[in-house]
Amino acid sequence: MINRLAVNYFPPSLENIHLILNSMLENKTIIVTGAASGIGAETAKLLKERGATVIAFDRNPVTENCDQYIQIDLANEESIRAAVAQFEGTADALCNIAGVPPTLPPVPVIQINFIGLRLFTELCIPKLNDGASIVNLASLAGGNWRNTIDLCKALFEVKSMDDVSAFVEANGINEENCYELTKEAVIVWTMQNWDTWRDKNIRINAVSPSAVKTPIFDDFMEALAPRMKAKSPVKGTPPMPGTADKIAPIVTFLCSDDSEWLNGINIVVDGGLFAARQKLVFDL
Repeated sequence: MINRLAVNYFPPSLENIHLILNSMLENKTIIVTGAASGIGAETAKLLKERGATVIAFDRNPVTENCDQYIQIDLANEESIRAAVAQFEGTADALCNIAGVPPTLPPVPVIQINFIGLRLFTELCIPKLNDGASIVNLASLAGGNWRNTIDLCKALFEVKSMDDVSAFVEANGINEENCYELTKEAVIVWTMQNWDTWRDKNIRINAVSPSAVKTPIFDDFMEALAPRMKAKSPVKGTPPMPGTADKIAPIVTFLCSDDSEWLNGINIVVDGGLFAARQKLVFDL
């Protein structure tokens, strides 16, 4: 007896699989900050390939892989408000990817990497459709958040760009810890807000890459890598630095309906570096 299901089933070709992947975000409009370079640019490219309409926000012009470019300075509250006002539509996802390296002074690092990110997100909420996804780019450098939770909460109380300088002075924030703090704060803030916009069924997640070869890679290696290595030495050869095209698919997945059961989590994307550190700590 012939199994009709077997006869009528044809395994999908690679071409058909490619077509399915490249249509998974059709009819979705997705906001991407930092779309001019690095992980943001690679994410915008992949989103476009998979059918999305991309709204690019960046300080620098974005001429590729976007349907609308809006200039923004995430260290300036007026610029953030004006930029959000320029976007007159609605969106199905928001990717907060823009950021600055640890070689900058503490005040702009905190303003851009956290205060600006938070304000931009909150202003975008009314323009996000029901069931939308928010994806925040954090960092493996933020993995110590459990030990800085009180400082993160103190940062949450900073409501204005103008108050950042006082926060930095009052809490002894300097070039040695400002970048890590911003990424710790992004992770904690992501978890804190997993149900904040429950009425719209909006979910929020974070992605934490290790070192990635982007335009700020050299700054990262100069300022942060030696500190991270001193805190968490790794025996043997650690994974090579990643590339933006290894991170973009994770961000893109979190924008899709396939990830709708993920909410309030932080996904580490580091080629095994975290595991290497844990292997050393626990003598595995």
